[in-house]
Amino acid sequence: MPEELIFTTAPFASGESIPHEYTCEGTDISPALEWAFGSDEAESLVLIVDDPDAPGQTFTHWVLFNLPGDTTSLPRGVEVGVHYVDANPIPHEGKNDFGDVGYDGPCPPPGDGPHRYFFRLYALDTVLDLGSGASKEQVADAMDGHVIDETERTGTYER
Repeated sequence: MPEELIFTTAPFASGESIPHEYTCEGTDISPALEWAFGSDEAESLVLIVDDPDAPGQTFTHWVLFNLPGDTTSLPRGVEVGVHYVDANPIPHEGKNDFGDVGYDGPCPPPGDGPHRYFFRLYALDTVLDLGSGASKEQVADAMDGHVIDETERTGTYER
């Protein structure tokens, strides 16, 4: 097993285009993701997906937190409240910048050129005391001082 947290599988290579189905122009569902972590220290995991190339500010597309620390994957098309790993429920989902709770895929303004989308995964030494609908900022504040390791995969998309 690896000694650090790493993405092992996603439907796009790091730095490559995100497939159409995971965007606002497709079915707008979350991609399947797999990762590995060579440590059993993680109490929980956090996944944040955002677009730093959005006009005006970094735009948040997905916030998941309190995923059990031993989880190694998420299926395609995550649904809130569905059980995935060893009868553990999906983690809490935070509010994205579309104003929704859950995943909303890449949707840059037409003609704005390619945008980068960062899928950042964090291993934490605690479970966050937050409920569904928390903002990215609330999750980041609660994570402060608790990150054991982190990794990212970057995809691009252009309309």
